[in-house]
Amino acid sequence: MTENWYVVRTGSRAESQAARELEYEGFHVFFPRVRSPLSLGGYEEIPLFPGYLFLSIEPDSEDWPNFRRSQKVLGWVRFGGEIPCLPSSIIEELRQRIDEINGDGGMWRRYQPGEKVLVVANSMKTNAEVVEGAKSPQARVKVLMQFMGRIVPALVPWSDLRPVENQVETPRPPRRTRGNRRWVAGFKPEPALTV
Repeated sequence: MTENWYVVRTGSRAESQAARELEYEGFHVFFPRVRSPLSLGGYEEIPLFPGYLFLSIEPDSEDWPNFRRSQKVLGWVRFGGEIPCLPSSIIEELRQRIDEINGDGGMWRRYQPGEKVLVVANSMKTNAEVVEGAKSPQARVKVLMQFMGRIVPALVPWSDLRPVENQVETPRPPRRTRGNRRWVAGFKPEPALTV
């Protein structure tokens, strides 16, 4: 008889411990994790569905688990009092998709054109705007950044960027000249008084 997959809820950040304990008791557990690049280099594995695991059980089996608090499992995911099942084909498709995501660099923050970011490199911090995002976490992001009072284009490593949470436009000071030393009305400096 084929096994079906069911979803269980776990305690906060307790997916790994719950998966280990259920596997120790002889259950077949699927704990989907994806690679996530760290800004300082390297990767960590993070849960694709935080707080959830997939558990394989034969539908007519008498060996359904009785969850204990020590297992860090809160219970079955239910809809209308029923515990829905997933066919093995869905789990297999999910496994393939996770392999593709991990092969493509994992889950990482992709910056979109026009997004405001903070460039943090060594002791320098400056504001920038993304012109073209990176294709992978190892690639560079094309930005326009403030440098020595000017806006300059630059290619910045993905790991040196931080998102700006509150993207508020900073007001620009009004123009004072129209070029060629021609003053805009109201901005011509007053001549210095001599005594």
